[in-house]
Amino acid sequence: MIRIIAGGKPSKSWILNGVNEYDKRLRKPFDVKWEFMDEDHLAKYLAEWPFHSKDFVIVLDEKGEILSSPDLSTRLERCFNSSRDVVMIIGGAYGLDPKVKEKAGLVWSISKLVFPHELMRVVLAEQIYRAYSISIGNQYHHE
Repeated sequence: MIRIIAGGKPSKSWILNGVNEYDKRLRKPFDVKWEFMDEDHLAKYLAEWPFHSKDFVIVLDEKGEILSSPDLSTRLERCFNSSRDVVMIIGGAYGLDPKVKEKAGLVWSISKLVFPHELMRVVLAEQIYRAYSISIGNQYHHE
């Protein structure tokens, strides 16, 4: 399972529609569960580091490591094959505390460009679906 914790205000309908389009296509082990928190609550929640050793925590940040879609698929498959859950964190408009990034298993940059946190929800949902498609040999992703 992939748990996504997203900071910021509730999404506009077009964002929710985009996320839902990809979420409904996903199957195990790429099931996605979304949690939304306002930025203050998210900061307090993450400061307590509520994650378990079996959780592989990925923080999305423009200064993180750039992965190809096949690389992302491989990393997620490795987690699932070793019975690890994946937690992905999207910060709010002001990002995340550096301590959170230090504790994460991976700081991942989808792009060197900066995106609004709401738009990242759609981009992330699509990339997870692409990783899933790669893992099952679906033609959605082609090189």
